[in-house]
Amino acid sequence: MSGKTARGVSQARERVLTAAYDLFSRQGVRAVGIDTIIARADVAKMTFYRHFHSKDELVLAFLQRREQLWTREWLETQVESRAAGPRDRLLAIFDVFDEWFQRDDFEGCSFINVLLEMFEPGNPVRRATTAHLANIRVFLRALAVAAGVSDSDDFARKWHVLMKGSIVAAGEGDRLAARRAREVGQLLLAAEFD
Repeated sequence: MSGKTARGVSQARERVLTAAYDLFSRQGVRAVGIDTIIARADVAKMTFYRHFHSKDELVLAFLQRREQLWTREWLETQVESRAAGPRDRLLAIFDVFDEWFQRDDFEGCSFINVLLEMFEPGNPVRRATTAHLANIRVFLRALAVAAGVSDSDDFARKWHVLMKGSIVAAGEGDRLAARRAREVGQLLLAAEFD
């Protein structure tokens, strides 16, 4: 395959993934059909299937990209840039969320949305979604360890409940959900260290 051909193949795959990312993030994975993605990406159906053998395969690629863009490049980077200490970083999560919840393009958490759309426990997309959510807890656990929390796993799970709950509340229209979650987080930290 020539360099020009390889670039074209790569560009077509990227167009499909970019279109799916936008559509899945805003509408969910079940509501968006392959034909809609193909039309948005401006590729042939055969081109789509050359890169993604099924919709599930595309959803898995979407989830990987979401983790890279949302979890790693946005959330973790923002949290680390806003606070020096691990306790402050834990609370900074809700400061980042507060700004996110105020945006007109707030779309909620794709991991939560996909998890709720995929009911079958053995479904590979559901398993991948729970793995991506677990990766967020890895970040939280590291902050908890650095903060000196005695049971970092339990603490990370509690903190994650606050995060997910605030996202769902914001989806319901509570634009102050992150501030409320931050207040509860302060109580959780106080209980751990007092």
